[in-house]
Formats: sequence, structure tokens, C-alpha cells
Amino acid sequence: MHDPAADPLSAPRLDPERRRLAKGRAGGVRWDLWGPYLAERQWGTVREDYSPTGDAWAAFPHDYARSRAYRWGEDGLFGLSDDQGRLCFALALWNGHDPILKERLFGLTGPEGNHGEDVKEAYFFLDATPTHSYLKALYKYPQAAFPYAELVAENHRRTRDKPEYELLDTGLFAEDRYFDVVVEYAKAAPDDILIRLSATNRGPDRPGSRILTRIGQPVNKCGHPWTVASAMARVRKRKDCLRVRRILRKRRQHVIFNRGL
Repeated sequence: MHDPAADPLSAPRLDPERRRLAKGRAGGVRWDLWGPYLAERQWGTVREDYSPTGDAWAAFPHDYARSRAYRWGEDGLFGLSDDQGRLCFALALWNGHDPILKERLFGLTGPEGNHGEDVKEAYFFLDATPTHSYLKALYKYPQAAFPYAELVAENHRRTRDKPEYELLDTGLFAEDRYFDVVVEYAKAAPDDILIRLSATNRGPDRPGSRILTRIGQPVNKCGHPWTVASAMARVRKRKDCLRVRRILRKRRQHVIFNRGL
């Protein structure tokens, strides 16, 4: 009699995700090669601290992240990368009012927060499969200028016995004036990834906004910094680096190539 347990790939009741997991264990099919491995925050970490005093928070603050290259990693908003961080994809947003793109999570360093370091954003991870064949996340992006300075100043002013000053406390989401930005990743194959980005205006007006995506390779990995693009990509391995093999776009969009700093 055939034993399904001996051959998990042939089990008739095996759902698609368990089948992908079984193929990875049995045949080395790397469904987990691409996943949510890209950090939301690389700034302010000991990995990027080159100061003589060992003060990681002051050595590489959030304000530096948009203009300095990291040496030991990368970050991005709801990003995707291979398991070695050789090729990275992430979201970037602009509401027409912020002085900078929203490319990574913002938060307070240890000395800035009255309760220590803390992320000051509204974001949610909604779904994920073990092989990362499907991923879904939600970011609530305010339509007014993001209160970076206000969050730092008010939390720094408060003592430890006071509650933290959160993003909701600023009134930024009054009258639902924000966008629900949803990012979804779905794999047709281990190296064939569909990326769907959607933005829903929850407020009463029709403000303008921009959604960008970034595809790039960390400088310390392959020598090529981020490239801003709007795409879904198939990639292939070439030596120890990964290259974009094909970019498909549903609509005609602008693509900007930037060699960085």
C-alpha cells in the first residue's frame, strides 16, 4: 500500500502551501529565497555605528538615512529581498507636503523618547505564508505633512511618568485624512513575483499623492546602490549577486535610474 507520509508531494489532501514546503524539504526548491527580510529600519543600529564613542543612535539618526549609504544592510518600507540581502525591493510614498519621501519607518531613539526608543507610525502586517508565497501589509499614510519634529520635541519634553506622545495624538488622522496603502506580494514561482500596490483615500477630499518603488542592491553586496523604479521583477543569480532579469508593468509609468551617492 502506498504511504502518503513517505512521499508528501503526492498526498492528495496537501494544500498548495504545504506542497511548497514539502518541495523545499525534498527537492531544494527555494520558495523561501525571497521574503520580507528587508529591515524597516537600519538607521540608529549598532551595525551602522562608526563613532568613537559607540553612540549608535547619534552616529546614524533618521535624518541621515536618506542621504548616506549603509554598509551592513538596507532598509525599506514593506520591502522584499533575497535571503542574503543582495537585491532589495521596497515602497516609497510622497503626499505632496512632506519634505522627504516616506521610504522607511520613523521613530524615536532611546534618548529622544520618554519611554525609550519607539516607532511612531501606523502600519500593520496582515498576512503571510511560511514560504512567503503571499504577503500583505497596510500602511496608513497621512495626507498632511508628517510631524517628525513635533513627535521628537513633545516626547523629549515629557517625563517618564507621562504617557508617550503618539502619532494619533497629533491630530494627523482627523476626519480620516489619510491613505490606506496596501502592498501585496504573490509568487507564481520561486523567482516570479507579482507585486500589487493600492492606495485608498479615506478622507473627504481628493489630495494628490505619489507611490514609488525602489529596486536596488546594497553597496557592500554588489556595488550598486538603490534604483528608483516602478515595476515587478524577475531575477536571476549571477555569481554572488542578483540581477533584474525582466520588469513587467501593467501601466505606462516613469522609471528613474539613479546610481546614488
